[in-house]
Amino acid sequence: MGKILGSWSSMRKYLEKEMLAECLNGRVRYNCTSYIGMDGCRIFEIYIDNNLIKQFSWETVNTYFIKNNHKKDSNTVGIIGYWDGFWELMDTISMQYRPEYTDNEFCEALENYRNQSIQDSINSENPLERMFAILDRRIGKRTLINIKESLENQVEWLQFFYRLRMASENI
Repeated sequence: MGKILGSWSSMRKYLEKEMLAECLNGRVRYNCTSYIGMDGCRIFEIYIDNNLIKQFSWETVNTYFIKNNHKKDSNTVGIIGYWDGFWELMDTISMQYRPEYTDNEFCEALENYRNQSIQDSINSENPLERMFAILDRRIGKRTLINIKESLENQVEWLQFFYRLRMASENI
């Protein structure tokens, strides 16, 4: 985690204990793994009821690009071939149009979420900020009922988190 966000253990406590909706306590777990030799890159994960739901890393984004034929050359042999064209795709395919996100995008969204109002987060263009917001204790039942109408407008992966929260609140 960067200096702005602090340590991962304090951030995890913030997300799981301080800001998580009461109906989700004990069900949502965030994880961060950093491997030696990854140049500071991390893998963030979200588990619901001990099941891995979403990962955030450079690897997940690049794998998405390969599997969905966004890369011009399908030669993924070797490290150079695997990462070839990655940065160009990151510049051309906005995060609003892809279901996978990097660890940096996760951290950026988390920082924005922490530094803006909950209404700005739940209405954000950034799907990651909306994810943090929908799990937030400050989003009440009235807001959830209003949001229910727009559920189908959310990106597919994010609908899971909306449905989880609504089901947990019996909406």
